[in-house]
Amino acid sequence: MFDFGGTYKGYHADMTRTCAVGYVSDEFKEVYSIVLEAHMAALKAAVPGAACRDMDQAGRSVIDRAGYGAYFTHRLGHGIGLDIHEPPFASLNAEGVLETGNVISNEPGIYLPGRFGIRIEDLIVITEKGCESLNTMTKELMIV
Repeated sequence: MFDFGGTYKGYHADMTRTCAVGYVSDEFKEVYSIVLEAHMAALKAAVPGAACRDMDQAGRSVIDRAGYGAYFTHRLGHGIGLDIHEPPFASLNAEGVLETGNVISNEPGIYLPGRFGIRIEDLIVITEKGCESLNTMTKELMIV
């Protein structure tokens, strides 16, 4: 799992990708596909006026339905800008709504202790029509 970040003129960036070296098990592929599905579901929910908790719930429900809910141990996302973690927060208990211009992470994950963890994180900006990813790196599983 590679979690990258940086700053430009005081503004922060963040991105995570999970890669494998050599080969992966069928279980790893299955869990990766669940995390990717959760990531895409959260993208669909990230629209102006949506409750922040609904963005979290959109991704979390995919993971819950697949039976891995206990292994998604953090909020789905956080605002990012002058601080690395700032409002709005996409969590089950979050207050507020997404607004045009918000930049927020979308980072569902499943972490199986002693085995492996998978997270796919992009930053998105809320637009008038939905959202747009600020990251261009593939979300597909990379085996190097």
